[in-house]
Amino acid sequence: MPNPAIPAQNPASPLASLKGHHVAVRVPDFEASLKWYVEKLDFRVVFQWPYADQTLAYVAPATDDSFFVEILGGGEPKPIPKSVYEDLGDSLRLAGFHHFCLNVDDMDATIAELRSRGVTIVTEPFELDIIGRRLAFIADPWGNLIELAQVIG
Repeated sequence: MPNPAIPAQNPASPLASLKGHHVAVRVPDFEASLKWYVEKLDFRVVFQWPYADQTLAYVAPATDDSFFVEILGGGEPKPIPKSVYEDLGDSLRLAGFHHFCLNVDDMDATIAELRSRGVTIVTEPFELDIIGRRLAFIADPWGNLIELAQVIG
């Protein structure tokens, strides 16, 4: 199935200036999280700064300057139950933030590389024909889900 048609843009909208920039992930260990994104996903550290008792950083994929993950670390974050998913269906039962998505050109090569780097593969690649994508899910060491998507068809 081809990719779903995207509706025409609406430049007349009073909110037409809204554009995506980043997603933020609160982590219990700033340095370990930064290291994970850099070493496991080859992200680049774009900018790092202090805020109150925390340290924050924007990290970006190796070749994407338009999407950032903001790492929020330091201070004393309130503990949350660590998410341990048996599979994707299990993860979809929880309310709230679920994941962010990164596009890939070759799912099999990407999964093989991530596996060789010790990244947790939560859901092996599968095709979702209705949206024209091949998907997989990985998790960082704190249970945050990251979807990988490859356009098919």
